[in-house]
Amino acid sequence: MKKWRVMLVLPLMLLAMFSCNDDSDEGIIVQDHDKNEFMTIMHNMNTQMDAMQMTGDADHDFASMMVMHHQGAIDMANKELEKGNDATIKGMAQQIIDKQTAEKAELTTWLASHTPVPDAEGEAFDMEMMDVMEKMKNWKDIQVLTGDADSDFAELMIIHHQQATDNAQSILHHGHHDDIKEMAKMMIEDQNKEITDLTAWLKSNGPANQ
Repeated sequence: MKKWRVMLVLPLMLLAMFSCNDDSDEGIIVQDHDKNEFMTIMHNMNTQMDAMQMTGDADHDFASMMVMHHQGAIDMANKELEKGNDATIKGMAQQIIDKQTAEKAELTTWLASHTPVPDAEGEAFDMEMMDVMEKMKNWKDIQVLTGDADSDFAELMIIHHQQATDNAQSILHHGHHDDIKEMAKMMIEDQNKEITDLTAWLKSNGPANQ
């Protein structure tokens, strides 16, 4: 709970700081979320995930959700390649595209050969996954976005990755299929490293340094 309080309070503190600037100050201009292209991608992804019919089979529901989730990351990364300027962040975006395109293909192939079998573990996983989705929605909606593609991509991709790693941790507890669990372990390792790298970049190059 402490971690989530920090995640939620920090953006609000930053927003309050920015709001204190009057029109004559050279402060950061906060962009309306409805005008932010990365946020639009995340909203569209959330709409698609919200419409997904849960089966009560943990592995099946994890794979189905992650296909949509990975596509959201790929779309955001492609937008960063189109709009971004920072070579480091664009390199990370290309890495995300490469990894998550391959993982999406693996998940899609697995789903095509798997018939869902609901059980109590699946129901528990689905509840946890919905809780994670709700936390992500709330977290992203309080982000301070500036319209700078590199910073906005980095901030929102951290949230995006955290949702993936939370769900991957959950499937390790509730899943039955070793191949899905192995993919989940890889997602946790890869995306935690990317969260660390994105956070380090933001610390040196993000809105607080503008």
